[in-house]
Amino acid sequence: MDVLAKVRQVIDRHGLLAGGKTVVVGVSGGPDSLCLLHVLNRLREGYGTELHVAHLDHRIRGAESKEDAAFVARLAKEWGLPATVETHDVPRLARESKLAIEEAARQARYSFLAQVAQAVGAKRIAVGHNADDQTETIVMHWLRGAGLAGLRGMSPLTDLGGMRLKAAWPAHPPLHLQLIRPLLETPRAEIEAYCQEHGLTPRFDHSNLDTTYYRNRLRHELIPYLESYNPNIREVVRRSAQVIGDDYGFLQAELERVWPVVVSSESREAITFDLENWRALPTSQQRSTLREAVHRLRRSLRNINWIHIENALPALRARPAGTQVTLPQGLMLSIGYRDFTVADEGYVPEVDWPLLLAESLPVAVPGVTELPDSGWCLEAALIEQEELGKAHLDNPDPWQAFLDHESTGSELVLRQRCSGDRFQPLGLGGHEKSLHTFMIDHQIPRPLRDFVPIVASSRHIVWVAGWRIDERAKITATTKRILHLAFRSS
Repeated sequence: MDVLAKVRQVIDRHGLLAGGKTVVVGVSGGPDSLCLLHVLNRLREGYGTELHVAHLDHRIRGAESKEDAAFVARLAKEWGLPATVETHDVPRLARESKLAIEEAARQARYSFLAQVAQAVGAKRIAVGHNADDQTETIVMHWLRGAGLAGLRGMSPLTDLGGMRLKAAWPAHPPLHLQLIRPLLETPRAEIEAYCQEHGLTPRFDHSNLDTTYYRNRLRHELIPYLESYNPNIREVVRRSAQVIGDDYGFLQAELERVWPVVVSSESREAITFDLENWRALPTSQQRSTLREAVHRLRRSLRNINWIHIENALPALRARPAGTQVTLPQGLMLSIGYRDFTVADEGYVPEVDWPLLLAESLPVAVPGVTELPDSGWCLEAALIEQEELGKAHLDNPDPWQAFLDHESTGSELVLRQRCSGDRFQPLGLGGHEKSLHTFMIDHQIPRPLRDFVPIVASSRHIVWVAGWRIDERAKITATTKRILHLAFRSS
């Protein structure tokens, strides 16, 4: 099968040019992109497609890269195709973003192509990845320890929004742009033969011979070595990738099915899982749900290290509430009593009760004390015993307390917990307990413990708001004046 027929077959099988309209073609000037542009130019009338050539000078190879840009601009003009040719300082981008030069070039290139597509109203971007590129990509991913997502290789049709660009794109690339690879089943040798047959004279990028680049070492050293064991290794790798891709598609469908079962809440800042339901999943889905959580919270992250997920699995299966596990890019997995959360380190969950974000506030007695940045306040009132009657004996609201004013006094503070805090929880007959142990016993989530409002006098804790008053502050038969404290939302 010749190249034209092979490309047409790939286009039709995957609907790469469905709907016609403008397609941006990334053209470096090398044989792959030159062949791609020539083939698409021959096919465009049949698919009702217009082409727009795009070339980015990475400023890596000096005068040679400038000549490449001039070559592409001249070629587009000769073929009567509109073109956008720009330059980007990729070495500078690599330094500023602390990326390898190859990754910086990749990000700059795809971001540029996306910007051109937006400017010309194109929905699809064609690039010249070929069958040998596919083999190299799969082997590279395997050597780096990729899972099924990496071992399936490149797809003929990919949403650009999933490319995880961060260094060269100000936000996220538009989700409606799609990357197409019409040459993905065409080997490099056939592409070069096509160029020769049609009198195409591609530019030669000498950096492709530089084996200090990781991919070039694979291309020129490792894969030829593997061919000494199996001359068909390239095709074998690609066939395996097709099988893996089908398996991955099935597992992704299963992930979508179980996600709402195990995820109890999800936002841009945090994802919370039901611990019991998650533990009931098979190991494969436990891994995939954790990886998906990291991906959703860190969409620019290309690779999730194997060790992060593997460290999380045994912790989630057996470690107690309060355990935390480090995940990539500042994420933290925090295990609770009935759930666990993946979020930024230091994340404070949203709750429908007051959190004290300030270290300490004087309490207005009587009066109103505003809790900063919370929408809550603490109201304090003094009531004579005869006025209250027995209302304090039946108090269903954990966020209000009736206290003996003589015991508490009026010089009170509202503060966060302190190291070594102890108090005498009501009902323990005056026995002391550390506040830390009390919070664990009452299953207060670890991320919230530092923000539970504590009402204290100069002598001792008066009230662990929402949970328990101190034995010494309780109302007795001798109480004359009662301090009524109540948290109100504004």
